[in-house]
Amino acid sequence: MNKSVRQTLTVARRDFIATVFTPTFLIFLLAPLIMMSFGAVGGLGAATMAGSSVGKMRIAVVADASTWAALQATDKQLRPMFRKSEAPPQLILASPAGDPASSANATMRRSDVEVTATMFGPLDRPTILYAANAGRSASYLAALAESTIRVERTGTAPLSTATKVAFQAGAQRTTISGSNQAAFFAVFGLFILTLMLAGQAVGTMAEERSNKVIEILAAAVPLESVFLGKLLGMFGVAILFVAFWGTIAVNVGQLLPAGMARAFADVGPAVGPVFPLLFFAYFTMAYLLLGAVFLGIGAQASTPREIQMLSLPITIFQVAMFGLSQAAASQPDSTVARIAEILPFSSPFAMAARAANRPEIWPHLLALGWQALWVGLTVWLGARLFRRGVLQSGSPAFWKRGRTAKVLGAGGSI
Repeated sequence: MNKSVRQTLTVARRDFIATVFTPTFLIFLLAPLIMMSFGAVGGLGAATMAGSSVGKMRIAVVADASTWAALQATDKQLRPMFRKSEAPPQLILASPAGDPASSANATMRRSDVEVTATMFGPLDRPTILYAANAGRSASYLAALAESTIRVERTGTAPLSTATKVAFQAGAQRTTISGSNQAAFFAVFGLFILTLMLAGQAVGTMAEERSNKVIEILAAAVPLESVFLGKLLGMFGVAILFVAFWGTIAVNVGQLLPAGMARAFADVGPAVGPVFPLLFFAYFTMAYLLLGAVFLGIGAQASTPREIQMLSLPITIFQVAMFGLSQAAASQPDSTVARIAEILPFSSPFAMAARAANRPEIWPHLLALGWQALWVGLTVWLGARLFRRGVLQSGSPAFWKRGRTAKVLGAGGSI
């Protein structure tokens, strides 16, 4: 056992050093920054285009001066109920020029601004023209007319004055919506990390197959130790990556404005402060499980083209596990959740979501043991398939042993 451990750690140290102490590792380490930069540029462009189009949208009313003044006052009272991003377009006046219906039609066809809805006629029976996908603007104009009539009939003095007091839930209280959000972030975080990090294990074996290094390693070290060592070496690289970006995220999080920090105050896992440890444990298991699968699959590839062809099914597999775990996170007590928690390759994601949704600790001990068992089985199976399929060595398969024994017996009799 000590010899196997030393051999495994030797292979792990070799792969870790060969990966980290290279110029390309810096590019890999800064890859999220490059992706975020491209995403920020694209998002800024899209936001600018969307903002420019939204800024030119208007809703209009065809009314005389007295009705327009009453509508403006009511509009000023109603708008604070909306978020800035959800507020109706700016209200403008379309002065009646002859027939109100003709004025409304002409207003809808204005070229200097985009009028999404126009109201005309008496406020107790208004007619509202609205463009496609502008049903909310039409509903707002209808509510505006209703509220204006109520104000005229009851007077301008407010009938009710409310006192708003912000409720302080306390640091120890976890809401259902906060737990659900924490479950989503947990599954999404694990998926992004494994998508970026576990997939790199595909090309490690193919590279060493092409330069014949794997034959030297297989002659000196058991293949199980080679596979596990390479997996641990790549996991060390992943830990370095997570530590680097985790440190940056923590320091940047301390610089967030107080208002943004309060927005995330109710996002919390049900298990409490144990959640970071469980998240790291499930990240470890998710990486080892998927990395072992990818290592075994990549060991069967001998050329870069074969690795590229394997990338698509690998990505589909990861997305399928992510989708199943997301369904489990949104339905914690359903049959889908139980299937996702038992299926070994989705179990780390689903159990991380369970840690956010449920306060029990003991199911996580069982899940971690179950996942560790599958890590060992996957490594053993990958090494066995590589020994038989690539190295063409090892004992024959169990269904061929009887026939092999008969052939050897016949040869001995001759």
